[in-house]
Amino acid sequence: MESTLPTCTVVRSEEQYRGKQGLDYQRGISAQSTGSTGLCMHLNTFPPGARARAHLHDHHETAIYMLKGEVGMWYGENLKEHMVVRAGDYLYIPANMPHLPYNMSETEEAVALLARTDPNEQESVTLLPELDLIHV
Repeated sequence: MESTLPTCTVVRSEEQYRGKQGLDYQRGISAQSTGSTGLCMHLNTFPPGARARAHLHDHHETAIYMLKGEVGMWYGENLKEHMVVRAGDYLYIPANMPHLPYNMSETEEAVALLARTDPNEQESVTLLPELDLIHV
């Protein structure tokens, strides 16, 4: 009888995709790439001056480790709060938290490793277009 149990999987990080948030991601661990049922992890590169679309992740938490650069992030109700995340920092974003990250540098890229409790790469992303123009 053939086993249907999950097994260890290597994902070669050569493939990229454009997320609903408007940024490019290097494909990593997800339901789509490995059959994961509880988490998603990928690499996000912010080109110089890049900015995501305002969004939240329905019912899913996000953990981020900044590898390179500085990213500013507006977050909270009507994106009234602001923080800066630098290389070496960890960032936790609770489920359903509106946020809008952007690369603070106009000349250097920023790179972050992201993990989320949603195994699907984009399923829980909800765009918030009404908040996109608050901080232009």
